[in-house]
Amino acid sequence: MDLRQLRYFVAIIEQGSFSRAANVLHIAQPALSLHVRNMEAELGAPLLFRSPKGVLPTEAGITLLRHARIILDQFLIAEEEVRGFQNDPSGEVRLGLPGTISQLLAVPLITCVLARFPRIKLRISEAMSGFVLDWMRTGQVDLAVLYDDAGDPAIRATQLLEEDLILFGPAGNKSQHEGRPAAGAPIACAEVASLPLILPGEGHSLRTLLDRAALTAGHGLTTVIDIDSYSNIKKLVAEGFGYSVLPEDAVGREVAEGRLEKWSIHSPRIRRSVYLCHANDRPLTNAVSAVRALARETLVRLALEGQWLGATPVSPGDGKDETSHSDMADR
Repeated sequence: MDLRQLRYFVAIIEQGSFSRAANVLHIAQPALSLHVRNMEAELGAPLLFRSPKGVLPTEAGITLLRHARIILDQFLIAEEEVRGFQNDPSGEVRLGLPGTISQLLAVPLITCVLARFPRIKLRISEAMSGFVLDWMRTGQVDLAVLYDDAGDPAIRATQLLEEDLILFGPAGNKSQHEGRPAAGAPIACAEVASLPLILPGEGHSLRTLLDRAALTAGHGLTTVIDIDSYSNIKKLVAEGFGYSVLPEDAVGREVAEGRLEKWSIHSPRIRRSVYLCHANDRPLTNAVSAVRALARETLVRLALEGQWLGATPVSPGDGKDETSHSDMADR
């Protein structure tokens, strides 16, 4: 037996007639009669008999009717619950973020999740991109935002944004070095490489990114201080000890406050991509799918509204004319 046969059987008893049941079910009466005969043959007992008052269930038919109604009701409940999960998902969703992205995305995303899906509990963990990628591979997070697509077939990475890297230096004439770039004018990557630079040490992925860009321009970097801390890099630059290259959003406040000055970079323009990732080898729950959609929406909105300085949404084919690099370990 199957659910369809149970529905037919219940309808015949409720309508009290094969013909009326056939009309309600939109099925030919001979086909309906055949289904009943098949059920009786399978169960080895007569289920219905015709009387002057119409079709009535036998003793076996009464037993089957009781169970059929329970089964059909339970199936309806299951359908409603599944549809409910789609419309009102619930459960915990774990999201891994690099620190610099977390300070932009975490609060807006949490706000959206609370407003739209109050039954979802969003748990955000921060670390360098390399660690976030490891969490993704080992299943410790359901979703991640990374500066690289990882090149792992087990991870699906969707590119959403590209982020500009800029040169910045001390405001005014505070520099302790000669050869200050012209105020506000774009600067070639080769010229950036020749400036006294304060950068993360070798092995840091941002440093690797800049080394590659400088080599593309035919130069090596001139570093005067190596330090793996964005905040300390900015302090040293502000004191006039050199220049540096970071994402535009990382120095936006200091530039707005007049403590730092910035220059855009060209030949090549240096950009890194932002990806929203999830595991290909694990199914997405409705809650994870809902948060993934909101994360994508929020990231793009932050860029479009200018809240993520230097970031622009991308679509397939964008950025082909620019030199694009990936930073795997934002610190």
